[in-house]
Amino acid sequence: MSTINIEPAQRIQDVQEYYFSTKLREIREMNLSGEEVINLGIGNPDGIPDQRVIDTLAKASSHSGNHGYQPYTGIPELRMAFASWYNKHYGVVLNPENQILPLIGSKEGIMHISMAFLNPGDGVLVPNPGYPAYAAVSKLVGAKIITYDLEESKNWQPDLEKLEKSGLDGVKMMWVNYPNMPTGQAADADFFVELISFAKRNNILIINDNPYSFILNSSPMSLLSTPGAFDCAMELNSLSKSQNMAGWRVGMLAGKAEFIQYVLRIKSNMDSGQFKPMQLAAVKALELENTWYDKINKEYNKRRELIWELFDMINCTYSKKQNGMFVWASIPDEAGSGKDFAENILQQARVFITPGFIFGSRGEKYVRASLCQSTELIREAINRIRMNKSIRIIL
Repeated sequence: MSTINIEPAQRIQDVQEYYFSTKLREIREMNLSGEEVINLGIGNPDGIPDQRVIDTLAKASSHSGNHGYQPYTGIPELRMAFASWYNKHYGVVLNPENQILPLIGSKEGIMHISMAFLNPGDGVLVPNPGYPAYAAVSKLVGAKIITYDLEESKNWQPDLEKLEKSGLDGVKMMWVNYPNMPTGQAADADFFVELISFAKRNNILIINDNPYSFILNSSPMSLLSTPGAFDCAMELNSLSKSQNMAGWRVGMLAGKAEFIQYVLRIKSNMDSGQFKPMQLAAVKALELENTWYDKINKEYNKRRELIWELFDMINCTYSKKQNGMFVWASIPDEAGSGKDFAENILQQARVFITPGFIFGSRGEKYVRASLCQSTELIREAINRIRMNKSIRIIL
């Protein structure tokens, strides 16, 4: 019998399986063998949404008319709720009819935006360190990736003057992410003003990925609050972190109507809308009082103090001004690479922390720990590392 050889598309040749996909598979195998790894790696909230959100989902699911296809632009109630949320917390006025596009999580939006704006060969500015999906999706659409360095000495913000001097011919889009992941650096209004000015001078579309603004941050900010931002910027946001709804996959994209329409052309050919009861529950989540954010931040603050204790114990240094649900820390000089440092802790103490190299070369001497485990488990992680003589020898 003859065989045929089916080759995959060229676009996947330079794209690897997501690091956390492979690492979590390894950790699952370790757990199945009885090794009980404590995972301080990923930002997967362990809390549940507000009970009113869950009740709304349950009640709406019992209505027979709520199970059909939904509008590609989301139900009007959800767009209105996102608009009210942005106005209340960010001081940004959005037209719910044409300046908001609900998404099946903001990760979907990264792909849709890239497909809508980037042609093969177009330049896209990607942060280093930065969220790996920006580079991966850029490769998938055939864009030319131009990394820009973020350095601790410059508060993890790009050197815009240096970027301009390096030449920006052919650059069409720039990914930014503030509050930043993985570094936890918050932006300020002055930086956003500089960023919008930079974008206008160079005819570049700025995309700010903004899912962490409510976590351990007393002053949530949106890039769209900056004068002139609607001319050259869009913003992704999500309920995954702020509302403990990561698995629900509810995100949004905001920007001027013309830009939203471009993205909608892509999205409308790739899905048929989200489950209506889930959208109605998201409306309820967006209406929650500030006490909701206070409650989850109180818990995250307790966990962060324990992560600080853990990092102190293994001689890592970090800023206590970070926002978001992680702590980003530099490893001791004598520890070698962040990859080896994290792997040693995993193998010796069965505690997983994320090596910074996965976020780019500028992260190679860093590690990151998540706040998405209980205080009891974080204390257990501290005890395991403290009691392990092999780790003390490494340090």
